[in-house]
Amino acid sequence: MKLSAQQWLITQEEFLISSAQETNFTMANGYIGIRGTHEEMLPGEVLGTFVAGLYDQSEAQVSEFVNIPYFWGLRIYINRQYLDPTVCKVLEYKRVLDMKQGLLYKFIRVKDKQGRITKIEGYRFVSIADRNLCPMTYTVTPENYDAILNIESIMNGVVCNTEADPKERVKHFVISKMTDDKDGIYIEAATREKDYKIGIASSLQVLHEGKNAGFNRYARILGEVMTENIEVQVTQGSTYTINKYTALVSSRETAKDNVRPKAKALLDGSIELGIEVLLNKHVQALDQLWNVTDIKIVGDEQADVSLRFNLFHLMSCANEDDERVSIGAKGIHGEGYKGHVFWDTEIFMLPFFIYSNPKAAKTLLMYRYHLLDAARDNAKKNGYKGAQYPWESADTGVEETPRWGVDYVGNPVRIWTGDIEYHITADIAFAIREYIRATDDMEFFLRYGAEMFLETARFWVYRGEYNKEMDRYEINDVIGPDEFHEHCNNNCYTNYLAKWNIERAFEYISMMQEQYPHEYSRLVTKIGLAQEELDFWREVSQKIYIPFNPEDGLMEQFEGYFKLEDKLITEYDENNMPVWPEGINLARLDEYQLLKQADVIMLMHLLGEEFDMETKRINFAYYEKRTMHKSSLSPSLYSLMGVVVGDHSKAYEYFMRTALVDLVDNQGNAWLGLHSASTGGTWQTAVFGFGGMSIDKEGVLAFNPWLPDQWQSMEFTIAWKKRVLGVKITRDSVDVKLKEGESGLPVRLCDQIIML
Repeated sequence: MKLSAQQWLITQEEFLISSAQETNFTMANGYIGIRGTHEEMLPGEVLGTFVAGLYDQSEAQVSEFVNIPYFWGLRIYINRQYLDPTVCKVLEYKRVLDMKQGLLYKFIRVKDKQGRITKIEGYRFVSIADRNLCPMTYTVTPENYDAILNIESIMNGVVCNTEADPKERVKHFVISKMTDDKDGIYIEAATREKDYKIGIASSLQVLHEGKNAGFNRYARILGEVMTENIEVQVTQGSTYTINKYTALVSSRETAKDNVRPKAKALLDGSIELGIEVLLNKHVQALDQLWNVTDIKIVGDEQADVSLRFNLFHLMSCANEDDERVSIGAKGIHGEGYKGHVFWDTEIFMLPFFIYSNPKAAKTLLMYRYHLLDAARDNAKKNGYKGAQYPWESADTGVEETPRWGVDYVGNPVRIWTGDIEYHITADIAFAIREYIRATDDMEFFLRYGAEMFLETARFWVYRGEYNKEMDRYEINDVIGPDEFHEHCNNNCYTNYLAKWNIERAFEYISMMQEQYPHEYSRLVTKIGLAQEELDFWREVSQKIYIPFNPEDGLMEQFEGYFKLEDKLITEYDENNMPVWPEGINLARLDEYQLLKQADVIMLMHLLGEEFDMETKRINFAYYEKRTMHKSSLSPSLYSLMGVVVGDHSKAYEYFMRTALVDLVDNQGNAWLGLHSASTGGTWQTAVFGFGGMSIDKEGVLAFNPWLPDQWQSMEFTIAWKKRVLGVKITRDSVDVKLKEGESGLPVRLCDQIIML
């Protein structure tokens, strides 16, 4: 196996234990995610193995991603003395994330206390082609000694969630079965609340010159740990190959009594194929994704590689074959936010999939459709009609937001987002519109999307409160995207998107009545939507209050926002992150105009066609000075909108801040998992911001790019209306070519329409 070219590599050249690096070196394929810990399971590491969609509550506050048994354990013993890399002298070391091949490579030379030098080299991966398979292979060379090596494969059930916090620590599974099948070992776990079954079958090989080199094999059950050991006589200078095959199956995709047979069959099949064939299949499947996903930047190596890093991890989170899962705020890369799905998916990540892998985008939207009944129940429970989607979602669609947390100074605080951060319901409707206008997938819309869209619109109609004195409808007691301010009235983002949701519903209703009357009749009968109710919808949509001052062009984030104490950001730290202005009381952030993250600016990005350029400029200039970017999703929006309004001064800085959020851990919390929204925001900044891609009022795909000074060119590929387009932008040109699909497609390049 040869590593890819440098632009595809993330390299660590110092042996260390880094919880942030564990996230960065996670291997995932949309079904399984395994954190990038060392195979030796070193002290201080946060072991993490996750199956997408596998949640359990037990004693936790809410359902959370289950940290299942870790199966990539591998240790080497020399004459029965553990070759511990934390005790040995590390002579050479390198770990490399090869994004082109989707593998984690390791090279290490160590010298133990007896002076014995051992070289270990190899890689591991989770297969994109065969999602249940997780192979690894290493070569071991004893450079200056003869000995008996013991190769120990470990499956470790002694893991739990939130290991570092004794108050929140939970063990979500029990080990229900351990067996030695003579040619491998098997461990089965069952979640304690929902009784999901997870079966893991593993087999170890030790080869020399292609032939079996082991002379003694044995397995051991050690409580909740199971090991498979092979001993081998090694001679100085010879190289020995360790292959570890692993197959994981859960009862999410097969019957409980079929978990073990299926895992065993998959394991046997993988052994028959061999590591190299499995890797080739995996790389071929990954190449198909990279063909429409990769973005090439010439002239700025750091931007090129860091952007590719974000794309690699984002596309590794999606499983286009499973409509029952979505992507959590921390990907499949850690326990942060308990693996829950937020608005991050629809607003930040989904655009990437819409324009690179529409099938995966549809799958993510189908996750919401399958939970539509739960959203209806949620609305009904709170006294409303329609569908109210939860702020935090897991596998059932009920609200999963914890009720208690801590603030910036460690004080316990009530978490209100699950109660009153309603805008996610409109965010999902917005995502449906984005998918439809980019794909023309009317089958999805008529069968699923329209129902979600009308039911979300219905929710907003009944969430509104009529103010008789002002003759307007208000949406009070909410939290907007900026979460520093709670219990706000008439948050601009929330009200505007609610109004948009209802008005767009009327457009879809008219379209369906004219073009698809049968499907429209079926839908309104199913959801019980009568004309009398639609008359009420129209009244509400016309009278929803939007806090906007036409005299100065400012959108007020919420009623009363401008009356708060004004504090401007004037200092930035070594990571180019805002420093709290002097005199701020971190326990009373609601008293200031400071924002956690983009709010009004987010609205102007999503519905850019509804605001003139001057309004965008005025609001960008105002809110940029007051946004603390305490969420990783925020800098990308200010980079993107900075380009849109022509304020290029910080566009590149904001872009690099979001592109490097995990690589340099500039938020200080990368150990919790991937900043998934930031990965999507990085793509949006590159394509929507620097690439200048948008959809004009006529629905035509348009490009009006601006490149940072460091960049000579940028190339990317876009899926658009059942076609594939190649885009190349240089400092003085933009070229769009039709790579796949029918000709006759209009595209706007700056102010000129061309036909592809």
